[in-house]
Amino acid sequence: MEYTISQLAKLAGISTRTLRYYDEINLLKPKRINSSGYRIYGQEEVDRLQQILFFRELGVSIETILSIMNDPNFDSIKALESHLAQLMKKRFRLDKLIDSVKKTIAHEKGEMTMNNEEKFEAFKERLIEENEQKYGGEIRQKYGDDAVNGSNNKFRNMSKEDFEAFKQLAEEILNLLDKAKRTGDPASPLARELAAKHKQWLTYTWSSYSKEAHQGLVEMYVADERFRAYYDKKGEGAAEFLRDAVVHYLNNN
Repeated sequence: MEYTISQLAKLAGISTRTLRYYDEINLLKPKRINSSGYRIYGQEEVDRLQQILFFRELGVSIETILSIMNDPNFDSIKALESHLAQLMKKRFRLDKLIDSVKKTIAHEKGEMTMNNEEKFEAFKERLIEENEQKYGGEIRQKYGDDAVNGSNNKFRNMSKEDFEAFKQLAEEILNLLDKAKRTGDPASPLARELAAKHKQWLTYTWSSYSKEAHQGLVEMYVADERFRAYYDKKGEGAAEFLRDAVVHYLNNN
């Protein structure tokens, strides 16, 4: 069966503008252009679009999807199996989150008592799910499921005291980034302190630390617009300064 661009957009629940964009960036080309100049899509293109939408649902960026799916070694069956595994894990996280929210509602209504430990657990589950929704696709693609799951579990088991220290350190990093960036020198004492604190912050959630992974993460801060926007709140170029400070620190320690 063949579809016009409007028919495929309606079938997939996306806009024709999105399909045109996928065509422009060479992610999803139509099967052919008919005599009237309309894009026509066949079954192969429908299947490819399904893969794209699976990746998008898992939070993978368009740039990453483009790289994966245009790789000549791309295996659609393996990709589907991977999608299924990740969706099952996502369902598990959502089930835990739903259970936590239900308990919180019941507690607020006075239908049950929820101790502080349970409240804290619910809060952490929400943070894990928010992080997965925002960055899970890229992080899992870069570091693998085992590393991300290990990090989530370490965060999940974090004590309230450690969590407060973790949050405080994150604030210190942002404030120090602002001061260090003003020096313009990623090798300055303030920049070295910034990089050391960033390493310390990572060890709260990383199951194992390596210089290579640390450098890879700060490179992602610059490459991914969402991470870059978070750090650039401290001024344009802040994400790049943090990366440069960390790279210098790692190369000299």
